[in-house]
Amino acid sequence: MMTTELKQRILTALALRRENFAGSDAKFAVSIGINNAQYSRIKNGETERVLSDQNWISLARTLEIAIGNTPVWQTASTPVFNFISTQLQFCQQNAASRLLCDMADIGKTFTAKHFVKVNKNAIYVDCSQVKTRQKLVRFIAKEFGVGHTGKYSDVYADLVFYLRSLPSPLIILDEAGDLDYPAFLELKALWNATERCTGWYMMGADGLKEKIRRSIDHKKVGYTELFSRYGSRYQKATPDSGEDLRKFRQVHAAMIIKANAPAEIDIQKLMRQTDYSLRRIQDELRKIA
Repeated sequence: MMTTELKQRILTALALRRENFAGSDAKFAVSIGINNAQYSRIKNGETERVLSDQNWISLARTLEIAIGNTPVWQTASTPVFNFISTQLQFCQQNAASRLLCDMADIGKTFTAKHFVKVNKNAIYVDCSQVKTRQKLVRFIAKEFGVGHTGKYSDVYADLVFYLRSLPSPLIILDEAGDLDYPAFLELKALWNATERCTGWYMMGADGLKEKIRRSIDHKKVGYTELFSRYGSRYQKATPDSGEDLRKFRQVHAAMIIKANAPAEIDIQKLMRQTDYSLRRIQDELRKIA
């Protein structure tokens, strides 16, 4: 059962998200999966007999509000966070496109989601959840509040029209290596249709880099053009290897622990215990929260 306290936390998070959404209330309601009448009522503070518990749970998931006593993960201005945030800002302000291929477990996803929370007209797409052409485009349309359930050609055309009318939209594509081939081709088409008016940022680990490299080597249609549109180079926030990488991960982990751990925690011990893994650090800190 959803508590009044949790519903209030959801309403607070919704209000913040609404500030960074440039469209109408009706479009915002579409983007969060409820109708405009329901949004109007909860916007005015009504919480009873407006939405089902399932609707509230869906909103909590969309807004990444923990149900329970899980502590809120605090942001640390790590080198990775600053590098990616700067690139995202550049892409949004200049309708530019960049391609980040870097090691896993360095905070790429956290940084991208944080950027979306504090900047207007920026959306985050987990491509591992929308691998096909239709799912991808319909999800992007929904996030911008564009109708996404009708005929696909209409959804696509409406999305392009809306993106071209928005001030500085940014689309962040995480786990992009999971997209299937038709989805990659559709991204190229979307890029062409929104050139000079939409920023794009594609992220992934080594698998994405290998997929693009292999597809270009085998002359698979569309990949050379897509790579060119994203700057013809692979961006990277971390050192390549060796001692520099070890020191980088050490500093990175220490900053995140300091921002999130109780004052009495032994930072060095926790880093050794987790081998600088951010996921393992988060798991360990949750145990003592």
